[in-house]
Amino acid sequence: MISVKEALKIVEANAFVPNISEVPLLESLGKILVEDIFADRDFPPFDRVAMDGIAINQKVESFKIEFTQFAGESQKFLKSPENCIEVMTGAVLPSGCNTVIRYEDVDIQEIDGVKIAKITIPLTEILPGQNIHRKGDDRKAGDTLLKKGLKISPPEIAVMASAGKTIVKVQMPPSVAVISTGDELVEITVNPLPYQIRMSNSYLLAAALERVGVKANLFHLTDDKELLFNKLKEILSNHDVILLSGGVSAGKKDFVPEILTDLGVKKLFHKVAQKPGKPFWFGKTDEGKTVFALPGNPVSTFLCFCKYFLERKNESVILDKDLFFKPDLTYFVPVKTYFQEGKLMATPFEGSGSADFANLTDCDGFVELPAENQVFKKGEVFEFIRFRF
Repeated sequence: MISVKEALKIVEANAFVPNISEVPLLESLGKILVEDIFADRDFPPFDRVAMDGIAINQKVESFKIEFTQFAGESQKFLKSPENCIEVMTGAVLPSGCNTVIRYEDVDIQEIDGVKIAKITIPLTEILPGQNIHRKGDDRKAGDTLLKKGLKISPPEIAVMASAGKTIVKVQMPPSVAVISTGDELVEITVNPLPYQIRMSNSYLLAAALERVGVKANLFHLTDDKELLFNKLKEILSNHDVILLSGGVSAGKKDFVPEILTDLGVKKLFHKVAQKPGKPFWFGKTDEGKTVFALPGNPVSTFLCFCKYFLERKNESVILDKDLFFKPDLTYFVPVKTYFQEGKLMATPFEGSGSADFANLTDCDGFVELPAENQVFKKGEVFEFIRFRF
């Protein structure tokens, strides 16, 4: 049996290496960018009018309007500095103009067939360059717009579209199989007999994967050794990552570790000094496929998934009451969090053990209590594994 720290290190060192692919822009949404994106021109690419109004060259109380500059038109020229040009938001600033006054500050009248714009605010309030989005203010041509390694969301799609990026190089998500094992399990559409339960772990894991942009194929396998061997062989051949739930403990029908070894999956560890989730098994094939064989109790399954499978940021919480735990194991306790005076506090929900998954609906994550301690005091700070976002 190994420590939580050792187990996490092994999992991270043997993580599945995603394939790299070039996909159309919209298909990159939710995937990891594996190339830097550069500006192919200045952002904005011209001095851009930021408000509907008039473009001027000098401060006077009234102007003759020469014509209108619309968005999408080539740049026009102010013929006389004593005149102005009507301009629309998004248009290029006409040559010879240096300031835009919004329509709200102008009264436009037609006198003898000539349109005249009169300023309705004090001239002292007009500042050179106002209401103009200058060329290159946001980014210069050649600047890095996006750095590789980020997850692509709608704003990144917009930035790449503006840079003319039609094909994007990304990490492709792995093909994932989620497998529940056990004779006692039935589908959720079935009315279970008194000794049966509806399978929930598969849906728990599939939903957790969906939230991070990975679609999983779901399977249920009974505790038949020959069936397990044949089906697992087939599933392994068609998927990059396998998440198994159940069949990894010490029961007489817990065949999963033996069968995985027979199928050529190298065991990297089996059993971790933690509660819940002690029977956790992890292995890898020569082809680089990874197998997470998780304990069957729902809280154990979910804790192992959150701790070892998901990438997450480091967070910590403050316990709001004392806890005691005697075994020499890392203890993961479901907690409800709240803020108090700007600090993230955690109320433990010890529940009825690792089968009490209904308890998780009242919680936000797990607090990790180190194995070397037995007493955990109110006010102490510990690592927090968030599962509710």
